[in-house]
Amino acid sequence: MPITFTLDPSVDRALRDGILDLWTDVTDAGGAVGFVAPASREAIRPELVKQFVAMAEGRSRLLVGHDEEGRIAATAFLTFNRDDLSAHWLWLYTVMVHPRHQGKGYGRDLLAAAADAARGCAGIEAIRLGCRGGQGLERFYASCGYKEVGRIPGATRVGPGDDRDEVIMFMPLT
Repeated sequence: MPITFTLDPSVDRALRDGILDLWTDVTDAGGAVGFVAPASREAIRPELVKQFVAMAEGRSRLLVGHDEEGRIAATAFLTFNRDDLSAHWLWLYTVMVHPRHQGKGYGRDLLAAAADAARGCAGIEAIRLGCRGGQGLERFYASCGYKEVGRIPGATRVGPGDDRDEVIMFMPLT
C-alpha cells in the first residue's frame, strides 16, 4: 500500500486536525513522541502550534505522508539549528507513523523521504535525532543508516520508577 509524501504542505484545519489525531493515536499506542498515554488533543495542541510557528519563521519544515485513502499516516519535522556552528546539520523531530500502518515499511519510507528533503536544504550535511531508549528505536534507526553517537541514562521519566535513556542518533547525508 503506497504512502505519498509532501514537504511543506499548506497548513489548514484538515492538516492540523490530522496531525493532532496522528500524534494522539501514536502516543496512546505507546509511541515515544513527547507525551505519555493517555494523550489528549488539548495537551498536544500547544506543541503542534510551536511547530507551526517554527515553520512560519522558516526554522522548521514539515514532511507529511498520506496513505492511499488520503489520511495523514506519517510526519516528521526537519528543524534547522540557529547557530552557525551547527548550521550544517538539522534535527528530525516528531517522527511518527500511525499504528494502523506499522509493519508496512512506512517508517523506512518516512526516514528516506526525510533524508531526501534534508539533502535539498542548502548546506545541510547530516541529520540528528533523539529517541527514547527501551523500545528498540535505536536498532530501527541504525537499520536506516543512523549511528548512535550518545546516550544519556535515565534522561526521560515516563512514569514513577520508569526512567529511560535518551539516545542520540546521527546520519551523514553524503
